[in-house]
Parts: sequence; structure tokens; C-alpha cells
Amino acid sequence: MSQERWTEVDRYITEKLLRPDRALDAALRSTAKAGLPPINVSPPQGMLLMLLARAQGARRILEIGTLGGYSTIWLARALPAGGVLTTLELDPKHARVAAANIRRAGLSHVVEVRQGPALETLPMLEAERKGPFDLFFIDADKPSNPDYFAWALKLSRPGSLIIVDNVIRDGAVVDGRSRDPDVRGVRRLNDMIAAEPRVIATEIQTVGSKGYDGFAIALVGRPRSRRKKK
Repeated sequence: MSQERWTEVDRYITEKLLRPDRALDAALRSTAKAGLPPINVSPPQGMLLMLLARAQGARRILEIGTLGGYSTIWLARALPAGGVLTTLELDPKHARVAAANIRRAGLSHVVEVRQGPALETLPMLEAERKGPFDLFFIDADKPSNPDYFAWALKLSRPGSLIIVDNVIRDGAVVDGRSRDPDVRGVRRLNDMIAAEPRVIATEIQTVGSKGYDGFAIALVGRPRSRRKKK
């Protein structure tokens, strides 16, 4: 199977199952026009995020890594009345583009874009008692994934869902000798998830217009009791 075929199938899924959407299309166009990197989730992945948030019944969502706000719009549309989404973005230009896209989509009243380093903003959210959040979407710099996951746990509750994007890295995640900081960040994240007694988790490999990658999905619960040895 080739990248061309994966992209063709993604296009088929989008045209067959997803309705045309002016706000989302405009967000993609404005993001590209502003010169932001084309690393947003694909339309089927955006729909998956919205479906997960709705199935979760999420009223409070925290997104780490906004880019142009494309995934933000998908997630915000899953919120019930009274729901809120907070999204954190390092780059001021990205934050401005995202805010404009979110405003055009009519979602500014439920979305707060916070600009600045996430590892500085996250303690502020804790101090402001913004949590607990029901769903987290982590899609920022990969070397910091373990730190973002640790903060997600701090700001979670039993039943919260934590989703992390780009955890397969074109299969490079299996290479324990990799010097790539993104791969190393994902592997450290996986070690952390595997050792964390408060979560049950899996990772799903994906192919599509965004290439070969995948998501980590972790459900937060109470610490699992360790079985006594006989």
C-alpha cells in the first residue's frame, strides 16, 4: 500500500461520511495561507476526536498544541451546553490564526486560547482550579510528551480520557537506539504509561493522508491493586 492509496482512501471516507463544512475548510485554508506547517489532524481523525469527546460526555476539554485550531473546532463541537475547552499554544502567530478560525466557526464563547509555553501555563490552570478535565488531546512537541502526560494526570479525574497524537512515528517508535528526540519522547511516554497504575491504555496505528502514525488512548481510573504472589 502506498501513500497515494492511503490519501485516496482518506478522501473517500471524507466525501462519503463527513458533511461539507465551511468553517473547517476555511480553517484549513487560513492555516495554509498563514504558512503554518500542514500537520493538523485529517478530517476523519478530527471526526474521531469529536466522537470520542461526545461518547465521553466531556464538559471540560484541555488541548495541548493548538496550531491553527482545526482539531480545536472538532473537539469544541462535541461540548454540551455549558461546556468549555482550553487550548494551549506556544507560538503567538499560531495562536492568532487559531483564534480567528475559532471565531469564524462561532466557538469563541466556549474556547479559550492560551498562548505561551504549556509547561508554564499548566501550573496556572492547576492554581486556577480549572480542572478536572474530562478529555485531553496532546498534540504538541513530542520530547515534552511525558511532562504533558504527567500534567494531564494531575488535572484529571477517574474516567478522564487522555489522547496523544503521533505516537508511532512512521514505525520508528520500535527503535530503542533512535537518537531522534521525537521518537525518544514518545518512547519515554510509553514507558510512563506502562508503569502508571492509574491508567489502562492502548495505541492504535493509523494510515491516511497524514502518513503512517497513530494515537495513544489512556483511560484514567483509580490505582490498580497489585496481585499478591502466591
